[in-house]
Amino acid sequence: MADLLENSITLPSEAASVSVARRHVTAALAEWGLPAGSDALDTIRLIVSELTTNAVQHTFGQSPTFTVTLLLERDEELRIGVTDSHPRWPQRLPAAVRQDNGRGMVIVRSLTAHSGGRLTVTPTPDGGKTVWIALPWHPSGAGPADPG
Repeated sequence: MADLLENSITLPSEAASVSVARRHVTAALAEWGLPAGSDALDTIRLIVSELTTNAVQHTFGQSPTFTVTLLLERDEELRIGVTDSHPRWPQRLPAAVRQDNGRGMVIVRSLTAHSGGRLTVTPTPDGGKTVWIALPWHPSGAGPADPG
């Protein structure tokens, strides 16, 4: 495999784009060798779903699009980035007893940590940000969701 494989898609910031992003990521990862139905793929799909939902819901119409970027580096690490043009970075919200939302980043952080990965946020030149998840690449499907 090449030292770096890249794939990206830019979508409108609307609810229907979340499922389009999930399908796109699933297809790209299948092409790169991650088996359908693996725990790793399920974990990645959930992470993508939460990050893209945040890009739609929490940009308050100030980011007309978002971009999902996949980078597979040296067949060792998968990086997933979701970029939007809204300046506010993800916030840790208090876990209120009756709160119906606001747990997306908690889920993402937990899945990422459980998978042996890391989460970072970087600014973009236009004043937005990219939320990056880096996960060990296990195309056999034994990781990132199942680290052992």
